[in-house]
Amino acid sequence: MEYPGPPPSPSTPGFLRLGSVTWEIGLLTQAKMGDSTGLRFLLVRLGRVMAARPGGHNLAVMNGPKEKVLTLDTMNACVKRVEYAVRGPIVLRALELEQELRQGVKKPFTEVIRANIGDAHAMGQKPITFLRQVLALCVHPDLLNSPDFPEDAKRRAESILQACGGHSLGAYSNSSGIQPIREHVAQYIQRRDGGIPADPNNIFLSTGASDAIVTVLKLLVAGEGRCRTGVLIPIPQYPLYSAALAELNAVQVDYYLDEDRAWALDVAELRRALCQARGHCRPRALCIINPGNPTGQVQTRECIEAVIRFAFEEQLFLMADEVYQDNVYAEGSQFHSFKKVLMEMGPPYSTQQELASFHSISKGYMGECGLRGGYVEVVNMDPAVQQQMQKMMSVRLCPPLPGQAVLDMVVSPPEPSDPSFTQFQAEKQAVLADLAAKAKLTEKVFNAVPGIRCNPVQGAMYSFPRIELPPRAIQRAKELGLAPDMFFCLRLLEETGICVVPGSGFGQREGTYHFRMTILPAAEKLRPLLEKLSQFHAKFTREYS
Repeated sequence: MEYPGPPPSPSTPGFLRLGSVTWEIGLLTQAKMGDSTGLRFLLVRLGRVMAARPGGHNLAVMNGPKEKVLTLDTMNACVKRVEYAVRGPIVLRALELEQELRQGVKKPFTEVIRANIGDAHAMGQKPITFLRQVLALCVHPDLLNSPDFPEDAKRRAESILQACGGHSLGAYSNSSGIQPIREHVAQYIQRRDGGIPADPNNIFLSTGASDAIVTVLKLLVAGEGRCRTGVLIPIPQYPLYSAALAELNAVQVDYYLDEDRAWALDVAELRRALCQARGHCRPRALCIINPGNPTGQVQTRECIEAVIRFAFEEQLFLMADEVYQDNVYAEGSQFHSFKKVLMEMGPPYSTQQELASFHSISKGYMGECGLRGGYVEVVNMDPAVQQQMQKMMSVRLCPPLPGQAVLDMVVSPPEPSDPSFTQFQAEKQAVLADLAAKAKLTEKVFNAVPGIRCNPVQGAMYSFPRIELPPRAIQRAKELGLAPDMFFCLRLLEETGICVVPGSGFGQREGTYHFRMTILPAAEKLRPLLEKLSQFHAKFTREYS
């Protein structure tokens, strides 16, 4: 398209000199002065010029739908690799089914039973009275004048509030947590470990244990290519680890627990995994979950000593996930903290082996998942690195103060002379005894069913039974693009309303199939749930045989 007439002069009123678009700006001036032909020419020419300029855009595009800056193709590729089976597709479908039930859609069941996650209160466990009394007093201090609360609960609330800015649970705390609570955590660890000292300066409060675990992993991950950090994690594992490693672009190094020996940890398997990994990455850390999730095993002291020796010899940073330390049920099983065993082994282990151990208010007898409280204790960490850890935590300001307050009560519970002691102890023991009974019941019912085998639930809150699936079912799952145990769990959900997590979400040996089910449902619901699940497995097996 040619402009009919001579180009405008730079002296034309309103003419601006802007590099290659000088003429077009002049045309705009003339168009404003009544030259409609010039305006049409301008729009075509200006669009061409602007599209040719760096960062330029065609006017048609500018007037059309705007292209998204953030798409699946342009987003962080590491995030796309993150998977978290505990809240994955199965749970999303369970939520849809719950909505359909509320809308009156007919189903072969009347409720969805979420046995997929260790959420104690959601499954009907009652909160511990003392914890909630003190928390209520902290959140609403006017209640301190009420006669409905015991005096020891009031004293505890007052001491917590005095340590808060403005005497309010709504204030920020220090990034590593309220100092008196850190001191109480140190005293708790010292009592737990038979008098072995704990330094409050080595304790960092956190938003549940998960946040602290990810923080430590961030410190560890470095390098590129074959020098990229590798982290040994147990298989089966809690998916937090695989998800965090994927997000950090670290290398996941699998070591397999021995299912035939009640999910025992074998140092020979650790060595196999380590040697194999050194060909493509730099292993720097070893993660242990004790008691196990999802497998429920409790490590013996001898096993812990062997793991510490292995980590020391191979120069690996130890991460001990001990959030289920209060949940030990099996006769002959006992929780041993890695910190205690490490210190009792003496030099050089006690003075040189690096360790981070984690605990939480979400599990145990407390089950306060939603309040998000926990801590990490670091041992033998380089002081300069510890300062960097403090910096990392300061970026996130501080852990939630309600969670810190509950943690304070967990690590410093009522004393025998306190008014709340008797009720506190009774409620705590009742929760743990109930969990122990349900652990035995789960094992007993599953092991009576052909095609299901369940190891003893020695601790934690889950069973991880192995299931046999017919070849036709495996083939059908492949046709649908599903893992065989995912196919089984989806069918289970659709036909019974029972929501469990397939073993493929936790990792398992090739050719084996499992699911994880929490033992948290109330006793009156657990037995029917177990029986219904067992009956479904039998029906499923017949259908595909």
